[in-house]
Amino acid sequence: MKRAHLFISGRVQGVFYRAFTEEIALSLRLNGWVRNLRDGRVEAVFEGEEEKISIAIQRCKEGPPHARVDNIEIIWEEPEGLKGFEIKRTAS
Repeated sequence: MKRAHLFISGRVQGVFYRAFTEEIALSLRLNGWVRNLRDGRVEAVFEGEEEKISIAIQRCKEGPPHARVDNIEIIWEEPEGLKGFEIKRTAS
């Protein structure tokens, strides 16, 4: 089990990026969450097999139609044992 904590910047809010990320996670059977940040970035966490996380990161770099991904900062952390995947409210 691995955990990747992503901070995605570019035109990633208001373009269904969170729903896109949820679809990726569910299709790869990854656990975690995604949310908008007030600074315009999207924050996401994926937990699961490293190979599947790598696929998810690659898809996040592409983004949904109308999105523009400029950068993804990835921090590898210890997994917390999350179950399921959720879209969280915007961070305060």
